[in-house]
Amino acid sequence: MIVGFDYGSSNCAIGTLTSEQRVQLVELEAERYYLPSALYAQHNALVVDFVASKLKETEFADDYMQSRTSLLKGIPAIRNDLDLSSDETGLQIGTAAIEEYIDFPEEGYFVKSPKSFFGAVGLKPQQIAFFEDIATAMIMHIKARAEHKLQQVITQTVIGRPVNFQAIGGEQSNQQAIDILTTAAKRAGFKEVEFLFEPLAAGIDYESRLHEDQKVLVVDIGGGTSDCSFVQMGPSFRGRSAREQDFLSHTGKRLGGNDLDIAMAYHNFMPLCGLGSTLKSGLPMPNQLYWQACKINDLHLQSEFYSPSNGRYLTSMVRDVSEPNKLERLLKIQSSKLSHQVVRQGELSKISLSSDTQHIAALNCIESALSQKVTQADFQEAVADSLKQICDLAQDAITSAQTQPDVIYLTGGSAQSPLLKAALNQALGDIPMLNGDNFGSVTAGLTKWAHQIYN
Repeated sequence: MIVGFDYGSSNCAIGTLTSEQRVQLVELEAERYYLPSALYAQHNALVVDFVASKLKETEFADDYMQSRTSLLKGIPAIRNDLDLSSDETGLQIGTAAIEEYIDFPEEGYFVKSPKSFFGAVGLKPQQIAFFEDIATAMIMHIKARAEHKLQQVITQTVIGRPVNFQAIGGEQSNQQAIDILTTAAKRAGFKEVEFLFEPLAAGIDYESRLHEDQKVLVVDIGGGTSDCSFVQMGPSFRGRSAREQDFLSHTGKRLGGNDLDIAMAYHNFMPLCGLGSTLKSGLPMPNQLYWQACKINDLHLQSEFYSPSNGRYLTSMVRDVSEPNKLERLLKIQSSKLSHQVVRQGELSKISLSSDTQHIAALNCIESALSQKVTQADFQEAVADSLKQICDLAQDAITSAQTQPDVIYLTGGSAQSPLLKAALNQALGDIPMLNGDNFGSVTAGLTKWAHQIYN
């Protein structure tokens, strides 16, 4: 069976094509088509255990077992310590992973938006192997859910990819990420795997409804990346099995909805934890501590923040600051591993302020009854730099194409923000803008493309 697979930074989705040539999303959770891109394991070695158990009696089993020998040796003791029965994996994917993390933030291993890390510069071989395992476990889980729902075996897929997985690293980072995803998809049981730029996938879904040719600038604001594809589309182009010649330009960088959430958390919640305050000496508190706390999509900064040495540093620092009660909140975030929960409140604020004038963010995970009111003005100030970068990407795509688009097609979870539309309008002029399905356009395009190339 052929499917389109959006392995997104925020959510994952799978699409199939009906006999009437309509895209149908597959229900991956109870009455939900979008599965949050999150994994929780009671111990990180259980990710390897899960993958190993699923690979038994497959062509990948021997090589995998050999490459993970040292980790697999410790599994029985870990499972015994956690009191796991033989049929318990100790692993959760999607909404269940988020719920497990919220209940037990200080225990286990939690990762959200793992795709954001796949192109990271300077990853060691063991880190790449672990990201392969995370991606494999998630794709195995999602594929199994889809096959159970469809009652068919899925063998061929097109997976969406950003134009650039990282702001730095170039094509080497892109290839590293593609290799991780290809390895994971093959281990998960896909026989054939192809990739398609996510903004082009969103554009293909839009193109199927066009009755005349257009020059379309697709602006895709995903969870981890922002991408622009300037493409010629319409009846003269959509039947082609190769579309490279239809591209007028591409731009993209690792900047997405997650970064808006992080910016909200940093600018609006970190002052409650001492950002902007001073040491008793009169010197300002170092900003880096607070970026480390919020940058959940930066493996290096999060590792530094949660390190035992940083915990000791923050503890010793409490007596040297002018407002120790605020720094103690930061220490609580560090000791209880609450970064994801804090940034989640930034995300909820962003979502609310797309329509409401103000929002009360609940921060009782840090301190009982702690909250913070945020307004649309606060939101605009927090994300101003990110919006400028997105506008610059769109302008660069237009400049490279050396022509003006007939329409701007907006898609992605953050594309519905009135601030984004206003910023694009100010930067690019009065070009017609259309909103696609903010979450489903990419999956729909991937599904249509998969059926076009595999049939």
